[in-house]
Amino acid sequence: MNVIWALTMLLVQPPAAPVELDFEYYRTQVEPIFLEKRPGLTRCVVCHAGDERVAFLEGLEEGATTWTEEQSRRNFELVAALVTPGDPLASRLLVHPLEPAAGGDEFHTGGRQFSSQEDPAFATLAAWVRGETGGQ
Repeated sequence: MNVIWALTMLLVQPPAAPVELDFEYYRTQVEPIFLEKRPGLTRCVVCHAGDERVAFLEGLEEGATTWTEEQSRRNFELVAALVTPGDPLASRLLVHPLEPAAGGDEFHTGGRQFSSQEDPAFATLAAWVRGETGGQ
């Protein structure tokens, strides 16, 4: 009986602590990706802000180059709904714009923002989804 119990204890791992998404990391590292112009592609904010059908970002104020903190907080809530905390490849935010050969899906019609998982912007998004913070 003790051997079975010991083997069971080896196989059973405690549940991982839930991953919390960090707002400051989002605002300073993730949000700028949505504004970045990538060669041959449209900036994420162009299709995903305002009243667009696929919008998950606040529209920028006229003449603004970034969002206010209040807008960023609203963006954070909407963008967080597109991720599975702790699991980047289960997160629509990451797999839609990722090249299918690199693990992405077929459903993003706005071009492939990331050709591989090694793309620095993809890596930044993945780090946020895994729970990294500005202090890590």
